[in-house]
Parts: sequence; structure tokens; C-alpha cells
Amino acid sequence: MVTTGFVAPYLLDTTTRFVEAAARLPDVRTALITCEPEDRLPPQLRDSLAGHWRIDDALDPGQIAAAVQGLSRQLGPVERLLAVLEQLQVPLAQVREHLGIPGMDPVTATNFRDKAQMKTVLRAAGVPCARHTLAVLPADAIEFAERVGFPLVVKPPAGAGAKSTFRLDAPADLGAWLEAAPPAPDRPAQIEEFLTGDEGSYDSVMVDGQVVWDSVSNYLPTPLEVLRNPWMQWVVLLPRDISGPQYAGIRGVAPQALKALGLSTGLTHMEWFRRPDGSVAVSEVGARPPGAQITSMLCYAYDFDLYTAWAALMVHGRFDPPERKWAAGTVYLRGQGAGQVTAIHGLDTLPPEVTSLVVDSRLPRAGQPSSGSYEGDGYITIRHPDTAVVTAALKQLVSTVRVELG
Repeated sequence: MVTTGFVAPYLLDTTTRFVEAAARLPDVRTALITCEPEDRLPPQLRDSLAGHWRIDDALDPGQIAAAVQGLSRQLGPVERLLAVLEQLQVPLAQVREHLGIPGMDPVTATNFRDKAQMKTVLRAAGVPCARHTLAVLPADAIEFAERVGFPLVVKPPAGAGAKSTFRLDAPADLGAWLEAAPPAPDRPAQIEEFLTGDEGSYDSVMVDGQVVWDSVSNYLPTPLEVLRNPWMQWVVLLPRDISGPQYAGIRGVAPQALKALGLSTGLTHMEWFRRPDGSVAVSEVGARPPGAQITSMLCYAYDFDLYTAWAALMVHGRFDPPERKWAAGTVYLRGQGAGQVTAIHGLDTLPPEVTSLVVDSRLPRAGQPSSGSYEGDGYITIRHPDTAVVTAALKQLVSTVRVELG
């Protein structure tokens, strides 16, 4: 029997699915470390947990360590420590090292979390990625812009996805950014050359230093382009066949990148670009399951439970690679206008050949506040064995379904 601590600050829907999966593993006792009081837990989850420990700050390694020690006194030694939130990977690694718990160490966790350090490690290993600098003063940003040229991308060094990410197209944009939010020693900024081309994700499982399973997705269009154009609705496509030359570049480079960052065993989510000349470049990597419904899409594409498979991987270090059986895609329904959701249009005009492909959805509700995110205010996920059929249906969904704000 393995005793496992799962750290989850708050039980959002996706996080809860991962906690439930860990709690269902045979011969595993899962205890939850969270900011949520026990009486706020879903009854089914509460009944499946071996323990619960509430803390005030789930990102504080000291509080996490105290919770692990408290649970160890109640249940016996905690032997694994898990989390899916990217911001928790370094604190958890620090607690593991302090308490002698197996798993990812602080150096590796920081390589994944600190985007400036990540790029330095990747470039030193010969992995193609964007030129970058960590600006701690406005002069750093100006010098980098003069050396590299425009366009540039500015992001927080410990960011996740495209959140708080901006594109600077000209010196005037740089000047406006420096006036509004200048970098400082206590607030540095990661500045990178802007990569152009097709963007997607590379999700993979590594066991004992070897990639044993991988998946590739296409982003249509890129998240940064969606952020810059409020009228766009984002799409993620998982093509059924990833064995051809179209994805050979990233499938060849990605294992080298993961080894350079120090990963031994785990599931990672990598953002990557295919440049116009066909070469590939790694954007960034998270040592965590993918967000934005991609984990669920992988479940549909492979007809298996990735939530449970991830938990078993992290607890037992085992993974049984599934076969990709379907193409899958998700349209992220993005409200047009400003304010709250007032209506959703076009659903009743979709033809049966599109609606019959739907396997999952969360439709926006009237009165729901807009997320303001490129991931939109709801989503529709479809699948079919033929990638061309999924691609055509995604285009029809994007052109037909419209969320109105007001």
C-alpha cells in the first residue's frame, strides 16, 4: 500500500478529476492537501480519500511539508507527492528533497518552471528555441531589441501558456510596455524573439529517461494570434496519424529537450513551432498534464483514461502506451463583445454530420461572465476516425456558432 499526498489549492473541475483518479488507484491511499475545508469536498471524493489536511497557502513549501508530516503521523509515511498545477512543481520538489520523498528534484522542477533558465538549458544542449533574455532593467530589454529586432514576445519568467504574454511589433510598442510595466530586479520579464509558423503541442510520457508515448496537436491559429484578435475562436486539433514527416521534426527534437531539462519519469506538455522553412523550435515545456481540455481530448483520441494513467505513472512509475484510434478536435467558444453572455447562436443550424461527432461540450450560459481568455467561455469537442472529417467539422463549428456578450 502506497500512501500518496495530492496537493490541490482548490478543487476546480479538472483538478478534481485528477484527485479522484489518484484516489481510485488500487493499493494506494490518497490524502488531499488543500485550502478547501473538508466539508466543501464533493461527498464521493471525500469518501474515497484516506486523509485531508487544510492549509492556508498551498504554494508555501513550509505549509506543504508540515501537512505531509501531519498526514504521515496519521497514515504512515507519505511516499509520493503529486500535483497538476504548474505553479506547484517547484514547491513540491523542494518538499520532496527536504523529506526524502522520491520524485522530481528542485533543479529539474526549476528547469521546467523558470522559462529563462529553461531556454538557457535547451540552447546549451543544442535544442532549437527562440533567442531570449531575462530583463531586470529597461536597458536589458532595449539592448535585446536592438540586437534581435522585432517582433518580440514578452512573458513572465514563470508563466503558463499564453497568460500575461504580449507581442511587441515595433520600438513604439516596446516604449509603451516599458512605460506601463518596466522590468525590475523584483519583477523581471522574459523577452524572446517572436517565432513564426505553425504552432502546436507535444504531449509525452517519459519512463526512466525514455519517451514511451507521445502525441502531437495543431493550434489553429496560434494562442497569441487569438489573444490579439478578440473575434477569433481558438481550435485544437489532434490528427489521428502522427507518424509521417509532418511531425518527424518535433518528435525527434522533443526527447532531447526533455532529457536536457532533467526529466526521468513523468508526463509533460510542450509548446512548439514549425517555421516556414520546415524546421522546428521548442517554445516552452511544462512538467504537468496539458490543460485547455487537451487531457480530455487525449482520452477521446486514444479511448483510454489518461487521468488514471497519469496517477499510476506518478505513483508507480508505470505506463501502458495506448493506440491512437481517433482524430479529435475542440472549438473554444469565445464571446463577441463585452460583458456577460447574453446568447449563443448557430447551434440549431448545425447539420447532423457535425452534431453526431460531438463527444463533450460545455456551452456558455446566459448571465455567465466572460472569461476574457483565448480559451473562451465554453467548448465543443468532436472526434472521428478520419482527420479530414474532424477538420471540416471544426471549421463549420467555428464559422457557425457565435457567443454574444452584452
